[in-house]
Amino acid sequence: MKINTRIFGEIDIADDKILTFDKGIIGFPDLRRFTLIHDEELGTNAGIRYLQSLDEPGFALPVMDPLIVKSDYDPEVNDELLSGLGDLNENNILVLVTVTVPSDLTKMSVNLQGPIVINAEERKAAQIIVDSSEYPVKFAIYDILKSRKDGE
Repeated sequence: MKINTRIFGEIDIADDKILTFDKGIIGFPDLRRFTLIHDEELGTNAGIRYLQSLDEPGFALPVMDPLIVKSDYDPEVNDELLSGLGDLNENNILVLVTVTVPSDLTKMSVNLQGPIVINAEERKAAQIIVDSSEYPVKFAIYDILKSRKDGE
């Protein structure tokens, strides 16, 4: 499948790289087919990838592994919220959080309360809400990323 994206231009997506969100994502319930893309110029060290919509090629959501910025991230999730994803285990589960990148990069944050859970084997995904005040919607990450970069 070929799509013309806003960020990456025209790209070819293999069928086995398509992720399906049965209920869409928060705020965009009609967007159900996505793929994960990383910016080759940034490399994978930056940790930011894009959840690129295949239903709306102009929509791409920056995402990252929450463990990069919060090493103890381990929210309790009601099994019912994950029931449509198939059999999840440590070998097939991928958890990502959305990244907000404002014009002032020092205010960059991730949403730890609305993680995206992916069953990589079955290519099924869902964005869920964590019912815990321990994980904020806007968790500042600029200083964390900067110190990681300076330490490398």
